[in-house]
Amino acid sequence: MWASSTATALKISSASKSHLSLAFSFSRCFSTVLDGLKYAKSHEWAKHEGSVATIGITDHAQDHLGEVVFVELPEAGSSVSQGKGFGAVESVKATSDVNSPISGEVVEVNSNLTEAPGLINKSPYEEGWMIKVKPSSPSELESLMGSNEYTKFCEEEDASH
Repeated sequence: MWASSTATALKISSASKSHLSLAFSFSRCFSTVLDGLKYAKSHEWAKHEGSVATIGITDHAQDHLGEVVFVELPEAGSSVSQGKGFGAVESVKATSDVNSPISGEVVEVNSNLTEAPGLINKSPYEEGWMIKVKPSSPSELESLMGSNEYTKFCEEEDASH
């Protein structure tokens, strides 16, 4: 629908309309996976910069959840453990626990998510980050997947469902 109305507004030929529509549908089939991040099998990402790691849920996870309507996050100063829950994301479909990909101390929480939880849908890797952690064992990052591994993991997981 969106592609058709946009094509009409832009006065694109009918041959181009079907191409635009296919391109739009095709792009929705695949989630964005960014290089330079580390990924957990539970669909969280970590970006390690200096002494802090920023953590959030992946585009793949938010896509499967649907519209995010509420986010529960820990307080700054609390501890998180690799593979253990630190919060929850509630969507129109379900509520899901969010696990930490690494252990450490929470040094910052994205308070914007309280007022605008949909930032996770709109921008899971930028504005929709959840917490920043000072890692207690930075070597835990090595146990996480890179972008190629995570992409393959998601493809295999989706194929098995």
